[in-house]
Amino acid sequence: MSAILSWLALSLATGSLAQTATAPGQPSRTDAPIGQFEIVGDSVASAQQIFLGTANRVYVVDKTENNPTKINGHPAWAAEYDVNANTARPMDVITNSFCAGGAALGNGTWINVGGNQAVTWGGLTANSQNGGAPYDDPDGGQSIRLLDPCDDKSCDWVLTTDMTTRRWYPTVETLEDGSVFIIGGDDWGGYVNDASQTNPTYEFFPPKSKNEPITSPLLERTLPANLYPLTWLLPSGLIFIQANWGTAMLDYKKNKEYQLPDMIGAVRTYPASAGTVMLPLTPANNWTATILFCGGQDFQTNQWKTNWNIAGATASTSCVSITPDVSHNYVEEDPLPEPRTMGNLILLPNGQILCLNGAGKGTAGYGNDTWAIDQSYADDPTLSPILYDPSAPSGKRWSRDGLSASTIPRMYHSSATLLPDGSVWLSGSNPNADYTTDVKYPTEYRVERFYPSYYNKRRPSPQGLLTQYSYGGPYFNVTLSKDDLSGNTENVKSAKVVIVRTGFSTHTMNFGQRMVQLESSYTINEDGSAVLHVSQMPPNPAIFPPGPAFVFVVVDGVPSVGVQVMIGSGKLGTQKTLTVAPLPASGNAPSSSDNSSSSGDGKNHQVQTNSASSSMTSNSLFVVVMLVVVGVIGLGL
Repeated sequence: MSAILSWLALSLATGSLAQTATAPGQPSRTDAPIGQFEIVGDSVASAQQIFLGTANRVYVVDKTENNPTKINGHPAWAAEYDVNANTARPMDVITNSFCAGGAALGNGTWINVGGNQAVTWGGLTANSQNGGAPYDDPDGGQSIRLLDPCDDKSCDWVLTTDMTTRRWYPTVETLEDGSVFIIGGDDWGGYVNDASQTNPTYEFFPPKSKNEPITSPLLERTLPANLYPLTWLLPSGLIFIQANWGTAMLDYKKNKEYQLPDMIGAVRTYPASAGTVMLPLTPANNWTATILFCGGQDFQTNQWKTNWNIAGATASTSCVSITPDVSHNYVEEDPLPEPRTMGNLILLPNGQILCLNGAGKGTAGYGNDTWAIDQSYADDPTLSPILYDPSAPSGKRWSRDGLSASTIPRMYHSSATLLPDGSVWLSGSNPNADYTTDVKYPTEYRVERFYPSYYNKRRPSPQGLLTQYSYGGPYFNVTLSKDDLSGNTENVKSAKVVIVRTGFSTHTMNFGQRMVQLESSYTINEDGSAVLHVSQMPPNPAIFPPGPAFVFVVVDGVPSVGVQVMIGSGKLGTQKTLTVAPLPASGNAPSSSDNSSSSGDGKNHQVQTNSASSSMTSNSLFVVVMLVVVGVIGLGL
């Protein structure tokens, strides 16, 4: 009996009883304008900050301003956007969330932190910092706001205990236990940081010690362009931080920081605002993190002043990368085909990266300077998107074949995110102190979707995807039909299963955005179908921190519709790591005439000869387990 109970315990502990998801179907349309932008709706609040909270909801957070839509007697500066219906409802984010930061916690709750003091018309300081006319926006500088996304319009933002200090322009990064790391910012804002108000510290939510906040030497030495420091948790468990020209690695568990060589080519942090992204983590690169930086501004420290025509300064074309767990040196990459600041880099499920939004001149920011474009510190909007392929040879990674330009300038305070159907949602742009319409770059509410080349193609409809993934543990089987493989079983050989976290998008960054390809092998069936044998997450939560994400199956470059899943336990705290079960060897299933014969090699290939039985559902497995237990008890063993 002890052996059987041990097996049962292992099954329960390793997630063998994990539920399988309903097979994803097809997008609602097959006539989308490929390679083009389409205006689809109105965001209600200008999309300064956005995130995909459910498969059908994008959440928008703005700064306090006089948006025409009202809620609870004051302008709404937050909204929930229904992706399928292309409608939005206003939300009350309570305090002033101007230039806040955000991320997903490991339990699925989203966090939004920091912001600005209470303001009145034109962004001027309000008489009361506790709310009241005209905007009723209490001071948000220390606020922590939480949201549990929903599809039934019942959810809303709530406040919890404040941060230790004020943070305007903070960065937020999810850690391997599902908590978040909050770093940087300043007290009262401005074009760039300065010594009188800088907050060169970090803290955690939930707090980890009574010693918070903790000082960062990097932020102390990188004034003034060090707001929204660029931050990633690495597979090593260290945190990579880049600000102004400086770079460091932080061992946050020991509160020890290590200085690295300086950035090259251009300043990448706000307000230079380069596009940044962690490249896909794959079995081929052993899930090693490489970070790409593209564009920005080549300004020296003494140039971050508003006494010259910043809006006329040509942005950088420089792209560089770094693989911090392997080398501390930056490497030059294929440059952008045109200068760009404020360009978002969005991971697509096929492994390519879409660059869109931004401007060819100037920087992020706004003000009432004589040289400003009305109030905008940038000009020459970059309307044309471009694709980056990390797997292409050097010199050929950028392409815009088949891509068309948008008609809407997406300047300062615009954002973008991947959607489950593989299109990209984008909105925002508001380089103005308040809601403004009669200028070159007005407050923008129009929502667009961009449709990549694969959009109208028949999508795979894989069966057997899990709804929750452990770190290590048993593999699972995913069935692809003959149609999923386009009638060619060779396509299973390059098929892949990827997990994508779309991130929290603001100020050109997508905090927490990352993609992991799961290890897999395959079995080809006689009927033209195939089975992917798929490992769960690599047994290291620092590679992909716990929390909500989307799983896609990509066949011949065409992704399935993404399924929302939970990575890890769904709770905050240390995540269990399990031994990775070995995958069966790739190959063909035995022919029907060979089904009664042993392979003779002593190995358990576990091939599937019937696509309908390719994966045992959690309910079926649970029934089997319970029958075994009942039988054991009945026998008195």
